Amino acid sequence: MTAKEQLLHYVWMYRLIPSDSLTTIDGQYIEVIDPGMHNRDAGPDFFNAKIKIGDKIWAGNVEIHCSSDDWVKHGHSCDKAYNSVILHLAENANAPVFNQLGEKIPQCVITVPNDIRANADYLIFSLSRIPCKQFLNIIPSPIIYSWLNRLSIERLERKTDEIFSLLERYNDSWDEVFYLVLTRNFGFGLNSEEFQGLAFSLPFNYILRHSDNLFQIEALLFGQAGMLKQKTQHDVYYVRLKEEYAFLSAKYSLQSRDDLYFKSMRIRPRSFPQIRIAQLASLLQSSGRLFSHILVKEDIREIRTLFQTSPSAYWETHYNFGVASPKMDKPLGESSLDILLINTVVPILFAYGRRRDSEKYCDKAIRFMEALKPERNSIVREFAQAGVTARHAFDSQALIQLCKEYCDTRKCLYCTIGHKLLTSTHLNQ
Repeated sequence: MTAKEQLLHYVWMYRLIPSDSLTTIDGQYIEVIDPGMHNRDAGPDFFNAKIKIGDKIWAGNVEIHCSSDDWVKHGHSCDKAYNSVILHLAENANAPVFNQLGEKIPQCVITVPNDIRANADYLIFSLSRIPCKQFLNIIPSPIIYSWLNRLSIERLERKTDEIFSLLERYNDSWDEVFYLVLTRNFGFGLNSEEFQGLAFSLPFNYILRHSDNLFQIEALLFGQAGMLKQKTQHDVYYVRLKEEYAFLSAKYSLQSRDDLYFKSMRIRPRSFPQIRIAQLASLLQSSGRLFSHILVKEDIREIRTLFQTSPSAYWETHYNFGVASPKMDKPLGESSLDILLINTVVPILFAYGRRRDSEKYCDKAIRFMEALKPERNSIVREFAQAGVTARHAFDSQALIQLCKEYCDTRKCLYCTIGHKLLTSTHLNQ
């Protein structure tokens, strides 16, 4: 759907068209009793509308196009799904429209008020990543934070759908899915796809079988990640890992993922993928079935303690294989730990509550997010500059959802803030 057509939907849905302009092509007055329910899937644009044309009340669906001839171009004249359309709206009524039964459908020219069109153009074609950035300060805070609450839940629902897809793939194994989500998030964005590929190639059950031996878990993870392929490496730890992986990969018929390309450029040594894998190995070895522990914890501080592990002694003096560095313990940093809790623990708890139809776990997930500090990233900073400050992780997740799903895609017409500004006079001042 084009931006122009979205705007036509918007003015119809919110009844922003001057009432005296609504007449059919043949001059019959139209009264909108109910514009109907907006449909964003296949089929007519608005379901169950109720309108009065002349002296007759009609109930059915409404279709909207920029031009009348789009009706035929889109194949509606041959589609019985559109036989229930009682009114066709078009900005340019340049042709009559007929349904699949050959019946002529009443048509009306839809006109977008000039001020709304100008406001929409300002937002949709803005060069700023946040189109309404300089006008956010005129929106009352209760409206903004109410919208953020809805967006944070919207983001959780999206993550829940992804978790449900994994559950279907892995026979409803919550332990396996938690391991997959956790491992992916150890990539911290830059290497998320690579860490996910690693997790897909190494079943969690194999990790559990060696939960009493950190070195073997390291061998499995580094080996599957394709990091044990060097032939000239003389580092004793590396050689032992390579030998252990050769044994374990033969035992489990594993094939290393040589197609994974872990990125290290322009990231701090403490965030190198080798360090992240070593941290992950330590966490998996020390926690066992981590998901079951998380289910029973009621305080986010208790869960934080579960994640506070350090990699093996070798990594105290290394950031990569074979290159010694000053001795330093390398546990997960506070901000990294928060990101894992936000993106792993919270969504999995929320999804578990949805699957079990238990508000207890959903409420706990939200409570945990409200107890965590807001994320520090470019999106959160830009909204802060505009006067919208994230109070906790629940807000920062909402701002990420707002930016990625509404601002970046210019879906201002579907945004509560955009809706307020579209009908204001401030954008054109």
